Amino acid sequence: MRYLVFIIVAFILYVLLGIILSYIRHPQVSKEYQEGFDPKEYYSDQASCDRACVIEDNEEALKERLNMFAQAKDRIILSTFDFHADKSGKDVIAALIEAADRGVDVKILVDGFSALQQMDGNAYFQALSTMDKVEIRIYNRINLLMPWKSMGRLHDKYVIIDDDLYLLGGRNTYDYFLGDHGYKNYDRDVLVYTPEPENQESSIHQLEEYFESVWNLDVCKPFYNDSKNASKEKVAQAREELKKRYQKMNKEFPDMGKARDYAERTFEVNRITLLYNPTHVYSKEPTLFYSLKRLMEETDEEVAIHTPYVICNDWMYQSFAEICEENPNVTMMTNSVANNGNPFGASDYQKNKGRLLETGLKIQEYEGGVSYHGKSITIGDELAIVGSFNMDMRSAYLDTELMLVVDSKEVTSQLKGYMDAYEADSVKVLDEEHYEIPEGVERQELTKKREQRIRLVGMFNWFRFLM
Repeated sequence: MRYLVFIIVAFILYVLLGIILSYIRHPQVSKEYQEGFDPKEYYSDQASCDRACVIEDNEEALKERLNMFAQAKDRIILSTFDFHADKSGKDVIAALIEAADRGVDVKILVDGFSALQQMDGNAYFQALSTMDKVEIRIYNRINLLMPWKSMGRLHDKYVIIDDDLYLLGGRNTYDYFLGDHGYKNYDRDVLVYTPEPENQESSIHQLEEYFESVWNLDVCKPFYNDSKNASKEKVAQAREELKKRYQKMNKEFPDMGKARDYAERTFEVNRITLLYNPTHVYSKEPTLFYSLKRLMEETDEEVAIHTPYVICNDWMYQSFAEICEENPNVTMMTNSVANNGNPFGASDYQKNKGRLLETGLKIQEYEGGVSYHGKSITIGDELAIVGSFNMDMRSAYLDTELMLVVDSKEVTSQLKGYMDAYEADSVKVLDEEHYEIPEGVERQELTKKREQRIRLVGMFNWFRFLM
């Protein structure tokens, strides 16, 4: 028994040390990347071949995905951090199975943590993965024998349809983010349409190239071959249930699959550029955060940042201070401690609010009662930036991340309108203890359960670079 305890303790130490020693060092942005980055390249004076709009509402976001899948003729690509077989997840799976049945090639890329939690042994995902036209790959499966690879996660969220349409943002594929099924998070996507898919200047080719670079990584393994199989009987039952579900969906959404005028519902854009992190599973050079910093500090116009939570290291705090030194008109909205759905983010903000204020940022705390998950930036009246990147060390150094930079006054105006609506339910932070509370805004109460959870998480604050 003594030897067994020793082996267990030794293995736990092996895993913890493997994680800590592998990810505690934060790489710097290379001189080559810094010298090659030019903020002017993200603007243009001429209209591009792309058009875009923001998809804000969760229910609309689900319907949009289902419509896109139903209209696909040749291919569907879905990349997501988290995929559940809940109500909206089953709707998505059913629509993907129907598309594969009619001959559409379907490729799905999911993070290994979600695969372990939600997909392995699940009959619905087995039913999807065994379709002839469907291929699912898992990014960096969890393997405790190799803890030095464990923290690199796939955080990208996007859908590509054929050669002319894609959707990119911060929504995972389950009920918290799609549809209207009770508990939810607020988030957003950008819908991009190009009437000239053969034009190599279209941003869809940037996203296609990025997808292929991740899809073909050695750490991306087939789902079905690696997963614990559900019984053939359960898989057959799940497939039949999903087919019936799709028939029901067709009745609920009679317009699903009908041709949509995407040119009519989108806005003209001058340029769309994809920003992304390195895609390997080790500690990453923070190129995406650096790019956002450069874009924000190269303007004297108003900058608005929305992020669910803020967990920074010294360099990131210094970067915000440098942005505010160049431009004093920079506002950041994040969830209040009581409104934050992430206990790690709530705990860190509670401890480091003063340090964040010292950078010069004008802080607002969202108090809407539903955790805000939007990750967006507006720069002046021209740039709208939306994607998966949180203002934390995990997004900067550990995860794959995407942000779409859209040069368009119309899209920026649309995004600002949505962001302003959330800010109307926020309080202005004057200092660590005092707030300006607008009329009609009610501060959320920190429940005892959440307070205890935050306090418990706070005991492990020295792990904050992994949170």
